[in-house]
This record gives sequence, structure tokens and C-alpha cells, in this order.
Amino acid sequence: MFGGIARYFREARAELGRVTWPNRSQVLEGTQTVVVFVIVFTLFLFALDYIFSLGIRTVLQ
Repeated sequence: MFGGIARYFREARAELGRVTWPNRSQVLEGTQTVVVFVIVFTLFLFALDYIFSLGIRTVLQ
């Protein structure tokens, strides 16, 4: 049982050594893309919510 766990961690560590990690500029570019997407999507949802709330308020009055 414990031999299997130790083997798992040895293999996981070896696999991490084979990973191609992104450099700093790639990480910053990816982060910037995600932040812009989140802001745009948030504004879209805000506008959609505002439009629906106006419609519901109009119907209920």
C-alpha cells in the first residue's frame, strides 16, 4: 500500500520535471487576457441584468 503511494509521488515528481513551464511574458499575457475577458463579461452581465430589471419593473407597475 505505502509502496504504491511512494511510487505515485516519485512518478509525479518526475513528470513535473518534464513539464514545459511558461515564461514570465507568457504568464503575463495570459493573465491580461483573462482579466480583460472577465471585465468584458462582467459588463455584459451587468447590462443584461439592468435591461431585465427595467423590463420586470415596467411589467409590475
